[in-house]
Amino acid sequence: MTDVAPGHRTPGPPDGEHLAGRDLAEGLVAIGDARTDEGPLQLIVRRPAVDAREVLATAVLDPIEGLVGDTWRTRGSRRRARGTADPDRQLTLVNAAVAGLIAGTPERRALFGDQLFVDLDLSEANLPPGTRLAVGAAIVEITAAPHTGCAKFAARFGPEALRFVNEPEGRRRRRRGANARGLEGGPVRVGDAVVRLNLRPP
Repeated sequence: MTDVAPGHRTPGPPDGEHLAGRDLAEGLVAIGDARTDEGPLQLIVRRPAVDAREVLATAVLDPIEGLVGDTWRTRGSRRRARGTADPDRQLTLVNAAVAGLIAGTPERRALFGDQLFVDLDLSEANLPPGTRLAVGAAIVEITAAPHTGCAKFAARFGPEALRFVNEPEGRRRRRRGANARGLEGGPVRVGDAVVRLNLRPP
C-alpha cells in the first residue's frame, strides 16, 4: 500500500521568488558533482490528475502502466499520431539536488512533474540512451526522448530557470531530467538504491 503525504495539490510560488540565472549557476557549483554509479531515491511523486501531485513513501513501477496510479497512460501524447501514451516518456527521473535548487524549497520540488527524484548524475555522458538502472526492485531504461522545460515550467520556476535547463549545457547535463521506460516492475520506496547496471544496451 502506498503512503501519501498530506496535501494533494502543490501551490505555485508568489511573484518575485524565482532565482536568477546567476544564482542558479552559483548554486550548481555549490551542489558539486552527483554520484555516477549508485545513489538513493530521494522523492517519489505521482500525478493522479492534471496539476495534482501525491508525494509517496512507496510506489509500484509497472512496465505497462509506468508508475501505478500516475496519469501517464491515460493522458497520452500529442507527439503520437493516435494520441497514445509514448513508452519512451513513461517515467521521468530528475536530479534531486538540481530540482531543489530550482524549486527553492523542498515542498515545491513536486511541481516539477517528474516521478523519481534521484541522487545520481543524469547527464548524457553518464547515462546514454539504453542505460539500465535498478530502482528498488524494478529496472528502467533511459531513452533518447529529450526531456525539456516548457511554458508550465517557466510559469512555476521563472524564465531564467527555463533557460538554465534548456541551454545546450543544461540539455547535455539533463538538468530538467531524463526520460525512461520500465523494463521490469516492482515496488520502490524512498531510500532505495538507484544503481547503474550498464552503459549501453547489449
